[in-house]
Amino acid sequence: MMYARLPDSDGFVDHDGVKIHYEVYGSGGPTILLLPTWTIVHKRVWKLQIGFLARHFRVVVYDGPGNGRSDRPLTSEPYAQAAQVGYALAVLDATGTDRAVLVGLSRAVNWALELAAEHPDRVHGTITIGPSIALPPNAARSTLLDMDAPLPDLTPSAVPRLGSDPQRHWAKYNRAYWLNHYEDFAWFFFGQCFPERHSTKAIEDGVGWALETSGAVLVAESQAYRPDQATIEQWCRQVKSPLLAIHGTEDALAPLARSERLAELTGGTLAVLDGAGHIPNARDAVQVNELIAEFAGRFGRPEPRRTWPRWDRRGKRVLYLCSPIGLGHARRDLAIARQLQEQHPGVRVDWLTQHPVTRMLHDAGERVHPASRWLANESAHVESEAGEHDLHCFQALRDMDEILVNNFMVFRDVVSDERYDLVVGDEAWDVDHFLFENPELKRFAYAWMTDFVGFLPFPDGGEREALVAADHNAEMIAHVARFPRMRDRAVFVGDPDDIVDERFGADLPFIRDWTQANYTFSGYVAGFDPLSYPSPAADPDEKVCVVSVGGSGVGGDLVRRVIDAYPHAAHLVPGLRMVVVTGPRLDPAQFQVRPGLSVHGYLSDLPARLATADLAIVQGGLTTTMELTALGRPFIYVPLRHHFEQQFHVAHRLRRYGAGRRMDYADLEPEVLAEAIAAEIGRKVDYRPVPMDGARRAGALLAELL
Repeated sequence: MMYARLPDSDGFVDHDGVKIHYEVYGSGGPTILLLPTWTIVHKRVWKLQIGFLARHFRVVVYDGPGNGRSDRPLTSEPYAQAAQVGYALAVLDATGTDRAVLVGLSRAVNWALELAAEHPDRVHGTITIGPSIALPPNAARSTLLDMDAPLPDLTPSAVPRLGSDPQRHWAKYNRAYWLNHYEDFAWFFFGQCFPERHSTKAIEDGVGWALETSGAVLVAESQAYRPDQATIEQWCRQVKSPLLAIHGTEDALAPLARSERLAELTGGTLAVLDGAGHIPNARDAVQVNELIAEFAGRFGRPEPRRTWPRWDRRGKRVLYLCSPIGLGHARRDLAIARQLQEQHPGVRVDWLTQHPVTRMLHDAGERVHPASRWLANESAHVESEAGEHDLHCFQALRDMDEILVNNFMVFRDVVSDERYDLVVGDEAWDVDHFLFENPELKRFAYAWMTDFVGFLPFPDGGEREALVAADHNAEMIAHVARFPRMRDRAVFVGDPDDIVDERFGADLPFIRDWTQANYTFSGYVAGFDPLSYPSPAADPDEKVCVVSVGGSGVGGDLVRRVIDAYPHAAHLVPGLRMVVVTGPRLDPAQFQVRPGLSVHGYLSDLPARLATADLAIVQGGLTTTMELTALGRPFIYVPLRHHFEQQFHVAHRLRRYGAGRRMDYADLEPEVLAEAIAAEIGRKVDYRPVPMDGARRAGALLAELL
């Protein structure tokens, strides 16, 4: 798993014999100190904030005692109020921070209030989120937290949600249960933290962080001193610096009335998030990020230069978002953009994308927006999630949440500072998701493009994978139903028959029916004109096999299998020459070169190589396989294991065109692959014709929005 941003520095402080780990990000503006909260999580609870905030401010974050990279004492003193405040001051000193904006979630609000009241010279201002402090109605709930009370029936059905019998609800919130059923308690607890629909990923994250500590640590922490109501109220009255209280109306752990009282006592401001739960920085990250940035900005954040052009000085501008996972997106998007420019001469197209797409666009003379440098690299994350020719791409997308939030915030800054008439997102998952979540940010026409619809589970993923895939699909369906005009145009790159005949999940619609009702179809978009390439020369003395594994580094294992098979294939195919193209993210020097076999990195003329090849061997990506189909070339494709798009969506489309020979990676023994090469090379194919007007049709659909 890749992080959206790595720390600029990190280290440890030792306070009263307890080692505390901290990290520092960024250097501009005032410092924001993201405080730790309850020991059941560590500093990764702030992962959706760090990337964005560190571009505008200096951010310091640390693990409290009991989790992360900090010590895990089993006595109560290191978790007490005085110790917690001491850790914060020690981290400020170690990082050279004179003053900071404090951000405290839940239990950390206790420490933030004491810091703001008793150490005002170290605090610019304070942001509190869902405070777990001794303000009413906390006293009324104190009997529910008797963690030594006898345990009732503890089956899941006996633990209803908050709002029913409170004595039974918190039955799992006791020391005995933590020690004996810790993981079950974690699932229960984070289910309460995230009452929002479609929170499967946030709950899984919370449980994962919880399992990095133990029930014994929670027991020790529970016995530590916490400030009482009188002390909290005294600190609130002492606070003279600004305070912002953020609170969700559906917070099941801390009632909204607590933040209302906190704002009243401090003279602070209250921001209510209607429908949010206890940890909105995880489920409503964009809104929380904006609130933090706006608050912290009053303490010295430099304002960017802004230019406001009058209406008659505003030329038509398009911001094009191109997925970096595979260079095929870039080829088709470039073809569409040029068709759009033909219909609107003078329109300016800016590209917001990442390496390796940026390299291809630079070579094509396109304008890459300078903010692209702030995007966290999705291709690198995908590679980090891959195994041997194995990529669980749905899980990789779910694990990419902090990268997606970071990249959406980059997009949000771009469209806030500049004016665009149209935004085009080719599988720009971050922008599509968070625009639906934050519809007020849309100030432009928006077109969404994709070549598949629906996340599909694998049988070996069991019930859990089926559940989370259906949950993801259901959220997308609900987004479109609630805000049908968010996508001014949804374009499916293909035809209705290219859509799999499957459901989004049990009790959910059929994918084809729903897509036909909500999308416009452009037909397949080829990034080149097959007629512009000459027919391959019939050379009886040489047969050329081109091997291409796309724009990411996931294809290295397939390259090795093919190279191992080359001697056997050369024996079966006289005059065989093999050209291996590793792409821009694989070093060709790591692969063995043999007589008759060459290995290359990035080749800008790859389509021409494929057009004249006697055979191609590729992964199961849609663009390359459909280009070979349009070119009428024989090819072998080997879908990545657990890559639902390649295994289901692409395979379905290729069957429809009668194209390619599918092989499973597990079957690629050198002799078997060599025999397949010998059987397929130079074979005359009879594929269904691929219409070549897709780029024109897609360009026309976008042109209407200008």
